[in-house]
Amino acid sequence: MEETTFIMIKPDGIQRRLVAPIIARFENRGFTLVAIKLVHASESLIDQHYAELTSKPFYPGLKQYMLSGPVVAMVWKGKSAAALGRAIVGATNPKESAPGTIRGDYCNDVGRNVVHASDSVESAKREIALWFKPEEIAHYAPCDLGWVYENVA
Repeated sequence: MEETTFIMIKPDGIQRRLVAPIIARFENRGFTLVAIKLVHASESLIDQHYAELTSKPFYPGLKQYMLSGPVVAMVWKGKSAAALGRAIVGATNPKESAPGTIRGDYCNDVGRNVVHASDSVESAKREIALWFKPEEIAHYAPCDLGWVYENVA
């Protein structure tokens, strides 16, 4: 079943010019990009996005980091997009991320882990709704779907 997921390249990923390599990881896996924008997020948006973390002791530092520069917010579509998106990104702690994952290849510290990926279908729906209006999400079928997935009509 196709689903959508939310992926965000964080300020350190922008500053390090990793946008194209990160996008390529998802395209190479066969995901379909259906929404993208460069955003300098507001405090309110960051607080809503990380609502479950606002009471944690590390949250002020996380919030300051997320407000330090623009992010690239994206919606990707594909089979098992949320689970596979997390697999492409790697473990939250880069020291636990396997080589070949984004964090395993580009990161050293949790506080500079380059990218966010929704951790579930439910989280993806909530995050997509925070960052994108429905009319900002494109609906189309790439011509190569039959080469990416089996049994596509």
